[in-house]
Amino acid sequence: MEKVYITKGVCSSKIHFDVENGLLRKVRFENGCSGNLMGIGRLVEGMPVDEAISKLKGIPCGRRGTSCPDQLARALEQYRAAQV
Repeated sequence: MEKVYITKGVCSSKIHFDVENGLLRKVRFENGCSGNLMGIGRLVEGMPVDEAISKLKGIPCGRRGTSCPDQLARALEQYRAAQV
């Protein structure tokens, strides 16, 4: 089932993703830098959730203190917390 995360402090407005057997599927960002975000989505496709979090968490964009990749990590942390 597709999950939707509403981003905060970045150009993209939402992140859509699915998780199957602990692996990321169908990652798609709404708005933002289209090519870069499409690339991120393809790179994390099939990646374990925990690995994606560890690779993306804390990446900044300028002085924002977050970024679209960081927002994906936050979305995945929220997803993971809800699974407990």
